[in-house]
Amino acid sequence: MKVITVVSAKGGVGKTTLAANLASVLAARNRRVIVLDLDPQNALRLHFGVPLDSIDGISRATLTGDAWQSVMFDGVDGVTVLPYGAVLEDDRRRFEAHVDQDPLWLAHALRSLRLEASDVVVVDTPPGSSAYVRAALCAATFALNVVLADAASYAAIPQMERLIDTYAAPRAEFGGVGYVVNQIDQSRQLTKDVLKVLRQMLGEKLFPGVIHLDEGVSEALACDTTLIHYDPLSQAAADFRACGTWLMSAVDAIAVSPRNVA
Repeated sequence: MKVITVVSAKGGVGKTTLAANLASVLAARNRRVIVLDLDPQNALRLHFGVPLDSIDGISRATLTGDAWQSVMFDGVDGVTVLPYGAVLEDDRRRFEAHVDQDPLWLAHALRSLRLEASDVVVVDTPPGSSAYVRAALCAATFALNVVLADAASYAAIPQMERLIDTYAAPRAEFGGVGYVVNQIDQSRQLTKDVLKVLRQMLGEKLFPGVIHLDEGVSEALACDTTLIHYDPLSQAAADFRACGTWLMSAVDAIAVSPRNVA
């Protein structure tokens, strides 16, 4: 399996939306795709039609010792969803402590799913540094860093690079990092200027295109689905498809360690 860990150093960059739509793009290409939510906000499921009143997820399953297969949902676009789940605050703390005590917890849990070499797991994480991000990077085949074309995102890039260098880069299974600039408004000159700086700074690590700002993204979420499903002809949907092509070209070029194969 290939594990794509989606990260961001700061919040509000549209990371979860990007993770959901890229998962839909990859599933449309006859890949088995599992999206896994490691963010306590438990929002990734909302893009895939998982019932709002559902409380099941990996947090509860881990604490009770239940198999993750018992909390898998069949989402829209053929994507399998592993939500974070809804838990009380005490349980959230216990789960987070469990994750923090064993950075390889996620890697071991994913291997228990016995996925095929061609299967893809897209892991959504909270912004910044946390036990969840560390665990996700310890399981990653590829890290996808989502940024905006603004000064705050630019300044925060070194923070996430340090985390990736510490928890992902030393592992033989890790194949590299890529960057995607999200929510681009081409009418703003500052956006164009920062985008130019990002391209100079990140070079080949940066997705050559961008994800344009699109009101359809919010409309799709209101309908409990992805933009790919809601408005496949929109500009942002075309951007997501192009990003998916770039992403899988990079990921499929990474050799799979025998330890990652079911």
